[in-house]
Amino acid sequence: MEQKILVTGGLGYIGSHTVVALQEEGYDVVIIDNLSNSSEDFLDRITAITGIRPEFEKFDLTDKNRARMFFDQYSIDGLIHFAAFKSVGESVERPLTYYYNNLFSLIGLLQIFQERGLDHFIFSSSCTVYGQADELPIKESSPVKSTESPYGKTKQMSEEILKDYASSYDKKVISLRYFNPIGAHPSVRIGELPLGTPQNLVPLITRTAIGKSEELLIFGGDYPTSDGTAVRDYIHVCDLARAHVSALKRLLESRNKTGFEVFNLGTGKGYSVLEVVKTFENISGVKLNFRIIERRRGDIIAVYADTQLANETLRWQAKFSLSEALRTAWLWEKRL
Repeated sequence: MEQKILVTGGLGYIGSHTVVALQEEGYDVVIIDNLSNSSEDFLDRITAITGIRPEFEKFDLTDKNRARMFFDQYSIDGLIHFAAFKSVGESVERPLTYYYNNLFSLIGLLQIFQERGLDHFIFSSSCTVYGQADELPIKESSPVKSTESPYGKTKQMSEEILKDYASSYDKKVISLRYFNPIGAHPSVRIGELPLGTPQNLVPLITRTAIGKSEELLIFGGDYPTSDGTAVRDYIHVCDLARAHVSALKRLLESRNKTGFEVFNLGTGKGYSVLEVVKTFENISGVKLNFRIIERRRGDIIAVYADTQLANETLRWQAKFSLSEALRTAWLWEKRL
């Protein structure tokens, strides 16, 4: 019998790509999504890629009664939890919204898991938990420092909750700390499609290139980096999706060494904002109209991953280059 995997936030950017990767590996997928930053037509897009339409339930995970009804209806073998608000800048402006949504949805799920004897929980975390690291590249053993944004703090708090949960109830949990996901599926049927104004660099670049935005605003040109702009580790979303499948297999096959494990997911290389802009211009042939403005609250200087642990333990590594990832993002924007 196929193992049924619940993917919360499964119609979002990373979630939808992970649903595709799971289906391609033979898992039966059910999605919960409240569509606050996603679109139901991604069900059709996923189906067009895999030939399999995942089951879908629309509701908000902070509604604990509705969540209990879901688990009365479905028997699941594991969960990948993406559902959360994720904008650094917005979290600074609306901290209570972020604390409530991101923490209460997680706690409610864990309570249901504990009550019903469920296991195998994968958490969508972030490199923001490290704050501004003292040394680069960042290892999983690097200290978790005070982060600049409420979004980052919700990821830190969530990991502490998960660590206690795994220890107290003898559960299996993996927290995957993403660096910066970009790109689109090679079919160009799914990609990054934020509702409203994008907050991430690459969709801002592609929207400017295609004429949806007049100019690209770059936040901060006075960072202590090679060209003054912030440095990030950009990983193709399909590489990220494959890592979730590897992590799930590790839990289902009981290969985890401790109840709570953490892995960095990145490429191991950092690129500045201006390097990304120039790479995009090279692959697209479009000259971007950009302007450097003041730094954005909550942003850090530089961050990129040491991926050795994920490479060796999860038997996974990133395959796509920055150019390849940007090419798929551009094809996705043009298709839209």
